[in-house]
Amino acid sequence: MPRQPRLELAGGIHHVWSRGAAKQTIFINDDDRRRYLWRLGRVVQHMSWHCLAYCLMGNHMHLLIETPKANLGNGMQRLHGPYAQAFNRRHKKAGHVYGARYDSKLMNNDAHLWVTTNYIVHNPVKAGLCRAPDQWPWSSHTHFVAGTSPAWMSTGRLISFFESMGGDPRERYLDYIAASTSLP
Repeated sequence: MPRQPRLELAGGIHHVWSRGAAKQTIFINDDDRRRYLWRLGRVVQHMSWHCLAYCLMGNHMHLLIETPKANLGNGMQRLHGPYAQAFNRRHKKAGHVYGARYDSKLMNNDAHLWVTTNYIVHNPVKAGLCRAPDQWPWSSHTHFVAGTSPAWMSTGRLISFFESMGGDPRERYLDYIAASTSLP
């Protein structure tokens, strides 16, 4: 049975995630994470994407990507193919790095985007890697809070989706994330 074609939508916002093959580690060390983020930045620029959020874990990753053109599949191939090849060379491994093609879910509305953003930035907290989202160095949230987001991040675009909450959208975003952090 052939695979279902992926939903490609100009102007779509996609939560994208991918796991290592057999849940193996895809980021062995910080150098791997730096290399992945460098490649992500290049792909974001080349594909004219808006990267709204990311979180790199040990055996998986999350992205929140807006695609002005219907090119998510091509961009993910540009991101994961070369990363996997270089990963295998660096670590003297062979075979698949990723367990399967990436998965993605299209955001339906602002509320869906809020919940997904919250899920992405809280991933390391739920995994017990840190106590608060701004403590995980491999998350866009940490860089947003510190004011050190890379140029290829679309933090202003992300914050614009919190305008409908009223008041300053940056404060609404931070309040929303903080409120979820304090939940048991």
